[in-house]
Amino acid sequence: MTTEQKLDTDSLLSLIRDGKPMSLRQQLRLTALLSFPAIMAQLSAIAMQYIDASMVGSLGAGSSAAIGLVSTSTWLFWGLLSAAATGFSVQVAHKVGASDFKDARKILRQSFTAMLLFSGALALLGMGISPFLPSWLRGDAAIHQEASGYFFIFSLFLPALQLNFLAGAMLRCAGNMRVPSMLNALMCVMDVIFNFMFIFPSREIHLLGSSWHLWGAGLGVEGAALGTVLAETITASLMMWYLCRKSSMLRLVGEHGSYRLRRTTSVKALRIGLPIGLEHAAICSAQILITVIVAPLGVVAIAANAFAIIAESLCYMPGYGIAEAATTLAGQSLGAGRMRLLRRFGNITVLSGMAIMGIMGMALYVFAPQIIGVMSPVDDIRVLGTDILRIEAWAEPMFAAAIVTYGFFVGMGRTVVPSVVNLVSIWGIRLTMAAWLAPTLGLRGVWLAMCVELSFRGAMFLVLLWRGNWRHEKDKTILNSVI
Repeated sequence: MTTEQKLDTDSLLSLIRDGKPMSLRQQLRLTALLSFPAIMAQLSAIAMQYIDASMVGSLGAGSSAAIGLVSTSTWLFWGLLSAAATGFSVQVAHKVGASDFKDARKILRQSFTAMLLFSGALALLGMGISPFLPSWLRGDAAIHQEASGYFFIFSLFLPALQLNFLAGAMLRCAGNMRVPSMLNALMCVMDVIFNFMFIFPSREIHLLGSSWHLWGAGLGVEGAALGTVLAETITASLMMWYLCRKSSMLRLVGEHGSYRLRRTTSVKALRIGLPIGLEHAAICSAQILITVIVAPLGVVAIAANAFAIIAESLCYMPGYGIAEAATTLAGQSLGAGRMRLLRRFGNITVLSGMAIMGIMGMALYVFAPQIIGVMSPVDDIRVLGTDILRIEAWAEPMFAAAIVTYGFFVGMGRTVVPSVVNLVSIWGIRLTMAAWLAPTLGLRGVWLAMCVELSFRGAMFLVLLWRGNWRHEKDKTILNSVI
């Protein structure tokens, strides 16, 4: 984003805070300016997983299956960290929308204390269960050691990942999408470099008639984990430095204040973040059960499932990027007490997400063989992965409706009902159908269940958005009810 565009973003956000009118063109422009860097950040995160999968995939199906086996467990921990950060960042968005930057910084300081305590406890839990997790997930004994080592390293660095999530969320809720996007792109570059160093052994590279000796640690799966967490740690340090020293609204340098948790802030964070955390835990628990359903189908099915999930995320990450923009727009509009503008931003962001993910779904269907082929040279994995991706492609527009509407409600601080919808949908439809179809249709049946469930979930979220009672509330009434 250029300097001129950044100033345009800041000036448009100030129209919300100052209560000034906004034309439809300005609303669309602001949505685009906030969404684009958020989409790039999300794509960068997925590119990092894509890179890991491609590099590890060259080691064979067993190594790929080891990461795939614990992937749903890592998502569970990611979700809990993200939910905890959201409980505080949404409060900051409301304060920024009300132009109360001093109170926003008070909340920021308290969030550091809470997040370090929470992520530290989660890290100890993850390291403690890592030796037993592969057997709990019914993985093949041959991949237990690699899977356990990967999860242990991931868990050890959870506090750094928490600070990364927190700093990025705070900057985005203050309207700064540019810096988190740039730093996440840098994280991908570092991940490639570290992976080359840690996954593969020392080797000779022949290029343009010359031979080069490239050092490598030869750690395999554990090297992939180590490369990723080091990239995340460096990114978290840079993100925190910018937040605390350079952010125009949230920088803490030169201002004294307490880092002690306050009851009011903590209770609000729990009201916002706890439903999200419980929902993430329940959904990821269901996904872990799906992993248990997939695991007996064999190493090829486990690897194809893991690769397809990464590949499909190339489609839905734009939706999550727009959802982050929706959270910022909803939070600041609500903080400013502008309900009519809030409703307009809800429609703009959701319809934009559905259009973009619909196009991405078509591309996924057409290029599924090539996408899977990049990650694995094994023919059986490529065929199965292509089939399940083409099943899932049909659900992308409705998946977008669910993702972006959920982000919109998070910005409002209304997390209970959307979380319940997610929970009921994935447990009542996806898990039940997957268990029913897997014995006869194999992995294809599991992904058919996912397609049906995502379509249903998107329809429910559209009902909440366009028919919900929140649309009839006015001005500050809704703000007082959620915080």
